[in-house]
This record gives sequence, structure tokens and C-alpha cells, in this order.
Amino acid sequence: MKAALVGASGELLHQARRPTGRERGPDAVVEGILDFAAELHAYGTEHLGEPASAAGVAVPGIVDADQGVARYAANLGWRDVPLRALLTERLAVPVALGHDVRTGGLAEGRIGAGRGADRFFFVPLGTGIAGAIGIGGRVEAGAHGFAGEIGHIVVRPGGTPCPCGQSGCLERYASAAAVSEAWAAAAGDPEADAADCAKAVESGDPRAQAVWQHAIDALADGLVTALTLLDPSTLIIGGGLAEAGETLFTPLRDAVRQRITFQKLPTIVPAALGDTAGCLGAGLLAWDLLDATDLKEETP
Repeated sequence: MKAALVGASGELLHQARRPTGRERGPDAVVEGILDFAAELHAYGTEHLGEPASAAGVAVPGIVDADQGVARYAANLGWRDVPLRALLTERLAVPVALGHDVRTGGLAEGRIGAGRGADRFFFVPLGTGIAGAIGIGGRVEAGAHGFAGEIGHIVVRPGGTPCPCGQSGCLERYASAAAVSEAWAAAAGDPEADAADCAKAVESGDPRAQAVWQHAIDALADGLVTALTLLDPSTLIIGGGLAEAGETLFTPLRDAVRQRITFQKLPTIVPAALGDTAGCLGAGLLAWDLLDATDLKEETP
């Protein structure tokens, strides 16, 4: 778990981390979040002169932000956890709940790599691939909370089965996990991962170059589908695979450029906030909540 106290402009005032403790069960994880939030709230009073005025929390899985409920998170064993109500009761301040990728995208769009872009698409390449659609400084959740799920665009029909039930999904080819799996098989080393593959690409290993290009081609296919639908001015690529830097970005930009016809080529940039994006985004959600409350009170 990563937590932060965040100023009105997104400035990081204090941050802290602790294990999620998921091995102790879903109820213990919830209690850990409540305790962590309470400690952070108290830190503001003791060290910054005032407590936090609102709280934001970002969680993985399926999130009902309007109702403030974490509907489902496979890794945490959650189903229908009323996090907003629980945190509001513990902290006695307004609480916003968001999806981890969308909150990370919100931070990248407002104060990170997408600053100043009216339309952006944030794509973290990690164990899976997700996406956040930024429009006018906010992130679109969709009618049912699934907007931006680019990892489950089918880029190779009839290809590798995906846990989602489809075959040939983008994340089965271009996620950090997929590259790790492909490179471990090609190198004959079960411990090899995507970072090792990137290093081997840089050293000129043809096996690594083939694995890497295979992933880039799939990623470019998925991104072109997304930009055809969304027409963003900026594509922000984050997650573990983006840590390869220009080993990823130079061929990826070329692959996207080669695929577009009538579409406008967006700027393709690495994410800027690293693994603090999620908690910074949660802080921005909290500020948005306060701004909305102030506006409501001022409206006659």
C-alpha cells in the first residue's frame, strides 16, 4: 500500500508505504487500509498543522466509484466492500473511491506526462495492460466502470487464451508478464524476465529482438485501435515495460507511425510519476470532492 498527503496542486507533502498483508485475508486488508488512513490523517495534524480535509483511495479490480464500493478484486479476495462508508466513519471527512489505473491516469494527465493535454490515453504495461481515458482533466470511467480496458482488445484472433474468456487479447502478448514468459522460454531460463529481455535486446541478441518486436507489434496494433476510437493528443505509456526507455519507445513510435493512415499521430511519451501516480491521483480525487462540495454550497 502506498499513501500520501497531497496539496491542492498535486504536490507531495508526505508519503508512506506498508505491506498490504493480503495473506491475512480480505478483512485484515480492509482494516489495514483504515488504520493506515487514520495514521496519515493524524500525521497531518501533528506535522503539517492541520488534518487532511478529505481522503481518496484507489483500489484494483471492479470499482463502483459512484456508490463507493469495491465490487471485486481477485488478488485481495474482495467482494462488495463499502470502502467509502468505512473510511468516512473512521476519518469523519469526505471520501472518494477510484480505480487504481484511472487514478494513476488522472495524476499523469494533470500533473505528470500529460500535463496540458486536453485528451490523453494512459496505458500501464505491467502484469496486465489497462488504460485510462483522459478528457478535459478528468478520467472517463464508462457506463459500467470498464472504460479503457485496452488489454482485452483482441489483437490476434484465435490466439493465446486469456483469463477473461477471449483469445488473442493484447495483454497476452505485450504486457511485462507476457514478455517475461516469452523471453524465459526463448532463453531457456525460467527466471528470466522482461527487464532481462530488454537488456538482451540492447546487447543485440537476435532471440530477444524477436520476442521484443513481437510484443511491440501487438502493442502497436492495440494502440492504433485505441487512437482511432479516442483520437488522443498524447499517449502515456507506463508500467514495468516502460522502464526500458528508448529500447521500447523508439521502435514503438515507429510501429505506430507505420500503421496509421488517416489518423493523427499522437505524442507517445513515458509516464513521469512512477509508482506514486496512484496515490497522487487518489489525492486529486479528494481535492475534486472538496471542490465539488464548495461549488454546491455556493450555488443558490
